[in-house]
Amino acid sequence: MLAPLSRLKHTLPDLPYDYNALEPYISADIMKLHHQKHHATYVNNLNVAEEKMAEALAKKDIQKVISLQPALRFNGGGHINHSIFWQVLSPKGEPEPKGDLMDLIRQDYGSFENMKKELVTATVGIQGSGWGWLGYNPTSGRLMVAACANQDPLQATTGLVPLFGIDVWEHAYYLQYKNVRPDYVSAIFHIVNWENVSKRLHDAKMAN
Repeated sequence: MLAPLSRLKHTLPDLPYDYNALEPYISADIMKLHHQKHHATYVNNLNVAEEKMAEALAKKDIQKVISLQPALRFNGGGHINHSIFWQVLSPKGEPEPKGDLMDLIRQDYGSFENMKKELVTATVGIQGSGWGWLGYNPTSGRLMVAACANQDPLQATTGLVPLFGIDVWEHAYYLQYKNVRPDYVSAIFHIVNWENVSKRLHDAKMAN
């Protein structure tokens, strides 16, 4: 009889650029702290929560299963969100997207500036910690701006496929921008990897 396969643990993904690559818009100190400490903590805690979940399921302990849901949502969401965040930023950021993504933005918002304004407003307006997102609705085929509290993952929370997200937890910007969140959110648009965002749109359409 074969032994059951060991559960594969989540790991911290490498950044696709150096910690100082996004300067002056995001400092190397912030990137290093954000990646090595905060994202790494979500990964570690997610692995712990999944181990406990596996034990609870094996024992058919439904009370324990239910009690672990918040930890799975928070740490799993943190891992999902940050894994996307690193990829949609680039030191070679372009001011605007191109191709199908730009066409869909113009179709749904009239212009890139209109979409950007709505996303900035939604992101800056988040009370406390959370994320602002540009997502794709696979049912309607339209783009939508949404905000999620804490580390709630966009797709599991709203059904939208995440294309581009902005982290507005204070650890993402406070060392550099203090409490001026609007300046940080505006600065992000200088370092967007629109090519990656466009690929996410393509993949979302193909999966539908």
